[in-house]
Amino acid sequence: MTANTPSPLVPTLRFPEFHNMGDWKRDQIGSIASISKGKGVSKADIAKSGLTPCIRYAELYTHYGEEIREALSRTNVPPEDLVLSQAGDVIVPASGETRADIARAACVVPAGVALGGDLNILRSDLSGRFLSYLLNSPLRYTIARLAQGDTVAHLYPGQLSKVTITYPLPAEQQKIANCLGSLDDLIAAEGQKLEALRQHKQGLMQRLFPQPGETVPQLRFREFRNASDWKTGHCRDIARVLSGYGFPDKFQGNKKGQYPFYKVSDISQAIEKGQRYISEANHYIDSDVLNEIRGKPVPAGTVIFAKIGEAIRSNRRVITTKPAMIDNNTAGVKAIKAKSSDEFLFYLWSNVSLIDHAGGVVPAVSKSTLEMVPVCYPSDPEEQQHIADCLSTLDTRIAAQMARLYTLRTHKQGLLQQLFPSPEGNEQ
Repeated sequence: MTANTPSPLVPTLRFPEFHNMGDWKRDQIGSIASISKGKGVSKADIAKSGLTPCIRYAELYTHYGEEIREALSRTNVPPEDLVLSQAGDVIVPASGETRADIARAACVVPAGVALGGDLNILRSDLSGRFLSYLLNSPLRYTIARLAQGDTVAHLYPGQLSKVTITYPLPAEQQKIANCLGSLDDLIAAEGQKLEALRQHKQGLMQRLFPQPGETVPQLRFREFRNASDWKTGHCRDIARVLSGYGFPDKFQGNKKGQYPFYKVSDISQAIEKGQRYISEANHYIDSDVLNEIRGKPVPAGTVIFAKIGEAIRSNRRVITTKPAMIDNNTAGVKAIKAKSSDEFLFYLWSNVSLIDHAGGVVPAVSKSTLEMVPVCYPSDPEEQQHIADCLSTLDTRIAAQMARLYTLRTHKQGLLQQLFPSPEGNEQ
């Protein structure tokens, strides 16, 4: 290696006090750690007031990050029938729905936590926190490639043991773990702020709209407290229900065009960015394709949403900003101008649980069903606007908080790439 060639055993970003400490050491996991399996702890074994804290493999996908300081579940399974953690153990799922899912790790900080079946347990002299972050760095793609199985992916101890890793001396391990741990603490704190805003919005919506069977909301703006009760009716009284169209594969994939062609995935992506207005799509078409499929675009201001499948349960809605096509897994509602505004309809419709109106083995709602969804609304446009403005202001705060979280998570991903040597260097 020449003087100008970076060492594959040194990270791109290194703390100043370790610049002259030389290369990191390289070993297979099986050479520096024992790998065993967890035991038991099924869903039926979970007890709210159980004596022993426990972790089930499925919880790694939904509840935990790289460090587990406190287990969320408990069990009354006798300790002698359990595998209990030692402080700093690192756990990796032994099975998952996809190879990408399985490539994750978490350090169990406390001892005495029951580690359920389908968990690989890594125990070594390395800092558990450091090893967890290392395995969640781009090295996870190497681990994902080792998983076997199509319907369910499996990762066995023998496969993990052959993964090559690089690691520094304990002091540098601790510095890296502390850096990433502090960032995770900040991300968690900002996440709690976001959840508080979402909970506030949920509570506000419950009070700004009448409860089932009532025609007056619990919370009403002062200037409307002496106004008449809200009107009751059906969706078709205040909005037009618009259907989607089939989208042949041969027309998909264009990144530019006159009309965005929205799918459920586009709606989800907009929501995940904190947007209630949708303006970008993964697919576009021009007027020639529109004519060929005999499609009619929905107008700007249409509230669009999933109408079939499990996506219905998410109750995700967005408002279009331009004429657009929607596929036949989605539908839209467009406010009737004399009856409602687009923004008020968005919030009114967001308060509707479509799964309660769905039918079929695969849940779905038809156009006629959507038209007959019961609604309750104020006849005064000004009251509608007050409600929309109030909730819109809160949504703006939520979007800003989501953007902050996204920035922090992106920064973390950058650090995970720079604070550890490239996985390709492990193979040299």
